[in-house]
Amino acid sequence: MSSLQYNTPKDRIFDGANIALLLGFAALTILPFLYVLAASFASEAEIVARPFFLWPNNPTLETYRYIFSTDTFVRSLLVTIGVTVVGTLVQITMTLLMAYPLSDPNLVGRGLIMRLVLFAMLFSGGMIPLFLVVKQLGLLDSYWALILPMAINPFNLIVIRTFFQQLPGELREAAEIDGANEFTTFWRIMLPLSKPVIATFSLFYAVGLWNDFMSPLLYISDSSKWTLQMFVRQVTISTDPSTTIGNLDPNYVPPKEGLKFAVIVIATLPIMCVYPFLQKHFAKGVMIGSVKG
Repeated sequence: MSSLQYNTPKDRIFDGANIALLLGFAALTILPFLYVLAASFASEAEIVARPFFLWPNNPTLETYRYIFSTDTFVRSLLVTIGVTVVGTLVQITMTLLMAYPLSDPNLVGRGLIMRLVLFAMLFSGGMIPLFLVVKQLGLLDSYWALILPMAINPFNLIVIRTFFQQLPGELREAAEIDGANEFTTFWRIMLPLSKPVIATFSLFYAVGLWNDFMSPLLYISDSSKWTLQMFVRQVTISTDPSTTIGNLDPNYVPPKEGLKFAVIVIATLPIMCVYPFLQKHFAKGVMIGSVKG
C-alpha cells in the first residue's frame, strides 16, 4: 500500500522537478569553478576572446610553470601549509582540553564559564580592540598572530563539550576506580571515542586557517611572511600581477588573466583534496552533540 502511495504520476512529477531544481543549483555552483579551472590552462588570447568556456582550445601549463618557478609563490604556499598544520593542531588541542573539563557536571564554576563562552560567541570586541591586544602581546609580524586569536572557537567548544556529555558517565567512574587520573581518562578513553568529532572540527579549523586573509592583512606587514591567501589577493587586485609574483626572466611577459585564475585554483584545490579523506567522519561528527544544549 505504501509503495503505491509514493509511485503516483504526481509523485514522479514532483520528484523530477526536485531533481531538476537541485541539478540547476549544482550547476550554478560548479560551473564558475570549472570555468576558472579551464581558464587557468588557457592562453591569454583565448581568455580575452572567449567570455566563457569549460575546455580550452589549446591547453597549456605555461602559467603553472611560471607560478611554481617563483620564490614568492613557493614561500607563501609553505607558510600557509605550516600555519594551517600547526594552527589546526593548536586550536583543536586547546578546544578539546577546555571542552572536556566543562563536560563534568561536578566542575566548580562550570555554569559561569559556560555563560562567558556563550557571551564570547554572541558578542565580539571588534577588529580594533583585537588588533590592540595582538599588538600589546608582541605578536605583530608573527605567525602566532594568525593562530592564537581564534585558538578556541566558542561554537566548536560548545558542540564538543556536548559530545563529551553524551558519553556514558560510567566510563569516567570505571577509570576512576581503576586509579586513572583525569588526564589519563581523557587521553586513553575519551579521545579514542572522539575521532569523528575531532576529524570534523579539525577540518573546520583547517579550512578557516587556509582561507583566512584578514588576519595576515591586519597583523603581517612583512611581505616575506605572506600567506597564500594574501598572495592570491595581491595577484587578483593588481593590474600587473607579475609585480607581485615576481619575474625571473625580464624578457618574459606572463599572462595577466591566466595568473589570476591559476592562483585561485591552487589556493582552492588542496583543501578540496583533503575533504574526501575526512568525509566518512564528517556527517557523523556534525550530528554528534547537536541534540542536547
